[in-house]
Amino acid sequence: VAEEAPATDTSALADKIRNIAVIAHVDHGKTTLVDSIIKQSGVFRDQEQADEAGGTIMDNNDQERERGITILSKNLAVMRGDVKINIMDTPGHADFGGEVERVLNMADGVLLVVDSVEGPKPQTRFVLDKALQKGMKALVVVNKIDRPAARPDYVVDKCFDLFVELGATDEQTDFKVIYASGLQGIAGNEPDEMEDDMGPLFDAIMESIDPPVIESIEPNDLQCLVSNIVVDPFKGKMGIARVSRGTVKSGQAVALAQPDTAKKTGRVNELFVFDNLGQKEVDSAIAGEIIMFSGLNDVEIGDTLITNENAGLNAADPLPPIAVEQPTVRMTLGVNKSPLAGREGKFLTSRMIRDRLYKELDSNVALQVAETDSADRYEVSGRGQLHLTVLIETMRREGFELEVGPPSVILKENEETGQIEEPWESVECRVPEEYVGGIIDLLNNRKGELVDMGIEEGEGM
Repeated sequence: VAEEAPATDTSALADKIRNIAVIAHVDHGKTTLVDSIIKQSGVFRDQEQADEAGGTIMDNNDQERERGITILSKNLAVMRGDVKINIMDTPGHADFGGEVERVLNMADGVLLVVDSVEGPKPQTRFVLDKALQKGMKALVVVNKIDRPAARPDYVVDKCFDLFVELGATDEQTDFKVIYASGLQGIAGNEPDEMEDDMGPLFDAIMESIDPPVIESIEPNDLQCLVSNIVVDPFKGKMGIARVSRGTVKSGQAVALAQPDTAKKTGRVNELFVFDNLGQKEVDSAIAGEIIMFSGLNDVEIGDTLITNENAGLNAADPLPPIAVEQPTVRMTLGVNKSPLAGREGKFLTSRMIRDRLYKELDSNVALQVAETDSADRYEVSGRGQLHLTVLIETMRREGFELEVGPPSVILKENEETGQIEEPWESVECRVPEEYVGGIIDLLNNRKGELVDMGIEEGEGM
């Protein structure tokens, strides 16, 4: 009986945590939904403070607010009764798919947000496929249910078809559906039975998303896969990771390891867990929790934090590093050599540009930077033009002056057939009928292949 007690303890501890990632196609209302969850979780003192926080609490980056999109994934935690829900908000654009792939390593389940009119879209397929491959269960949230043209039954049917197409298990296809309006902050189990708050969504998260599986809380079994990095001006580089096994303590001797590479040793200076919109310092954290730690300045995304007590004699093996999709577009960035050089920026030299680009690789896992034959030009590869545009605009605002080359598609040789292949995209166009011919011409010129064409009723088109 004495031996069984710890197992009961770990399951009770796990039951107090839920780790969820919010995934969706662009503009289907993920961030607005998360903002409503925050406002109804007692994060703000009163309505006045909530109003002060603004419309998009999670999109706090200047470019995110200007473009109206999510660029970087964010972590937060809210309490529902005595259960802590760690929520990860993710971008919807395919260009920032690297952020989604990285974040899914920290989650146990996903909220799949789908627009009540549009239904599943290409990026919905991409992000859901990644989640299903990891064996996660999804809670489908049909958002924007207050739209006049909402067709929830059609959307749920399409979601089911998508799950089946992606090879989901029987358990995964038996998903729970919640209908919600992130903007109004309401949710319900049926489209015509909405409640005045997000209560049904919180309840569904508790029921449908499994708590983390805690195999061990022994300090020697420590394994934390670093999924994100934050640079703090005072504390230096800080890693964000999910504790997969074991226990981590503040001040503990640890090592950062990757398979087949030398370990980097050090100590955890400060240990934090997520608390509402910020972090809370703690002495220790057990498996299932998402942590943030300082003290290891050479931490990289994909490292596994393991114990280094007794020189790591009984330490666990590192976890496989994060696999991210390959880039599809490349550009050259270099020193501005035009007659107007030096008029706008203050960082002009190739060394400054090089250092900034390589620093970006610390946190931007889908980006690749390579030297070129020219000493003042660098080849930057990313997941799409928007991915690279955001980087260039960020550097411009920081005071860098750059010469930017035209984007070019990355071609690859198929190892099996020896043929040169190029990346392709799935495109969906919704236009009034009179423009259909023009759209088909445009896509034909780019070697597009028409897969399906039809007229949608009730769309006002």
